[in-house]
Amino acid sequence: MASEVDVDLKDRAEAWLADDPDPAGRAELRELIDRLPATAAELRDRFAGPLTFGTAGLRGPLRAGPNGMNLAVVTQAAAGLVAWLAAQGGEGPLVIGYDARHGSREFAERTARVATGAGRPALLMPRTLPTPVLAYAVRALDAVAGVMVTASHNPPQDNGYKVYLGAQLGGPAGDGAQIVPPADAGIEAAIRSVGSLAAVPLGDPGTLLDETIFQGYVRSAAAVLTEGGPRELTIAYTPMHGVGGETVAAAFAAAGFAVPAVVAEQAEPDPEFPTVAFPNPEEPGAMDRLLALAGSSGADLAIANDPDADRCAVAIPAGSGWRPLRGDELGVLLADHLIRRGVPGTYATTIVSSSLLGRLCAARGVPYAETLTGFKWIVRAADELAFGYEEALGYCVAPGMVRDKDGVTAALTVAELAAQLRAGGRSLGDRLDELAAEFGVHATDQLSVRVDDLAEIGRAMTRARQSPPAALLGEPVTEVADLLPENDVLTFRTASTRVVIRPSGTEPKLKAYLEVVTPVAGDGLEAARTRAAAALGTLRAEIATTLGV
Repeated sequence: MASEVDVDLKDRAEAWLADDPDPAGRAELRELIDRLPATAAELRDRFAGPLTFGTAGLRGPLRAGPNGMNLAVVTQAAAGLVAWLAAQGGEGPLVIGYDARHGSREFAERTARVATGAGRPALLMPRTLPTPVLAYAVRALDAVAGVMVTASHNPPQDNGYKVYLGAQLGGPAGDGAQIVPPADAGIEAAIRSVGSLAAVPLGDPGTLLDETIFQGYVRSAAAVLTEGGPRELTIAYTPMHGVGGETVAAAFAAAGFAVPAVVAEQAEPDPEFPTVAFPNPEEPGAMDRLLALAGSSGADLAIANDPDADRCAVAIPAGSGWRPLRGDELGVLLADHLIRRGVPGTYATTIVSSSLLGRLCAARGVPYAETLTGFKWIVRAADELAFGYEEALGYCVAPGMVRDKDGVTAALTVAELAAQLRAGGRSLGDRLDELAAEFGVHATDQLSVRVDDLAEIGRAMTRARQSPPAALLGEPVTEVADLLPENDVLTFRTASTRVVIRPSGTEPKLKAYLEVVTPVAGDGLEAARTRAAAALGTLRAEIATTLGV
């Protein structure tokens, strides 16, 4: 039986190799085939199935075969996408951006040639640029759709492929936003219908956009801020080996700020991300060099982007050191700032973010919305969206400009707030204290379990569903909400806690989002924070037991 399986595996690998347009991919597979049966496990993984096109597009390891990111898979994806656009009656150009990861430019250029080969104009961004610049370009250029080649904050061995729709097919709320169902399923079906890759026509390289699109983004980003406001602020910054550095420097200068001091070792794009174990500002240690620079440069604020600059992380002075803000803390600070500026519209977040934004909106009399996880849902929360955020460091402060998370305009907006507070002798920490005194301490944390076997995630979710806790932190569980079958999300609530459990949509992780709300009593704010932190630790242990992890 094993030999029959290996024969079938070899036949499938040989068939893929024969149709692979990339000489490097063919050589990679040839070596694996020639080394069978020693390489059977590796080949089985690569041919376990195609890399599925979902609502986040494609994302996976750079390797030959259908279950990886490579020129063959990108050719197939691009052909399916342009066929779907044509079937929907979509007219106009496809705009394509790319970051500095391994293969990104090559994948972008292939996408352009597939588009022009199908008779559709292709507009290629002038160079490596942040994801939000591509999202901006979709709207600014009235494109039918956009493709961004990036794996965001994934490890160096990964790459990915995000799709945005313009107004014609995305509608007003989806103009320049990431795709949502049923578009993802339609594109996936079109991809699966692509025949031989050798038969996919390749056209000219498309039109290389000039600096006008970059300059337009920078001007629009600077215009997000209130003109003439305080700008006295010293900022330390890192693009974390990604593509945000040039754009951030230009946007801060255009807005009237001094250009931030940059972590020298992380200033230039580097697809190997050599100074971080994982290029995600949320990961422990990822911001160490930034915080060191902030301390040595006398900075008022420390800001980090992830490698494609759609996320923004902030750290503030705390005692003799620096404290990174949680995504929920920065989200509420930004929302509070925009509300105080009088920005009209709905303020939105997700079911896994802190409940504080909802309480803030209720107290201030502004519309509030809560969505499923992901910016594709946040930006569709209301026709008139003022602001949206998710706890994973994603913020949309200017939905009329970029209908997606944007780490550059978020960085500008928090700098505006910090400069305004500094001019009055206050800080971001002071404003957080004021919000906590008004609404109570909303302490959040996350239990994140990375797995090698994806089946373990399903087993843990089943355990939680079959044996939900009767009590958490000594309080009875008053609500168990299960969003199956539409969404694999489970929520537990008590009088003072909320737990939301879901598999990650982009990584092999099970995530539990924890929140404890503690009133500020007579013993003061710091005592309330101490109680909340202790409660979070206990809650974390209780949920780990529930999940069996």
